[in-house]
Amino acid sequence: MKYAILVYETEQDFANRELHMPAYNAYSQALAEAGVAAGGAALHPSHTGTTIRLHNGQRNVQDGPYADTKEQLGGFFIIDVPDLDVALDWASRCPAASNCAVEVRPLLPMQA
Repeated sequence: MKYAILVYETEQDFANRELHMPAYNAYSQALAEAGVAAGGAALHPSHTGTTIRLHNGQRNVQDGPYADTKEQLGGFFIIDVPDLDVALDWASRCPAASNCAVEVRPLLPMQA
């Protein structure tokens, strides 16, 4: 089953991202070597995002973060593992688990 490991970081973590990259590179390599890596990416800070909503057929575009929070989605890993327990084990090894937050969420299969 595929799971998303969602990495939440603070603004300070984003500012010091280069300091954390060796740990994330090692984590990514461990996922790949275990054969469970199925995708993922780091994201730019939330202020670079754009949110769109349709209201009565009209586009409403909002620049910057949608919500004002202490932590923001900083990236994600997609893993393919047998069950939630294994996904949680991998999530606990993510560098952000020690100082921020990591969410594990199962992926819905895409209809072809």
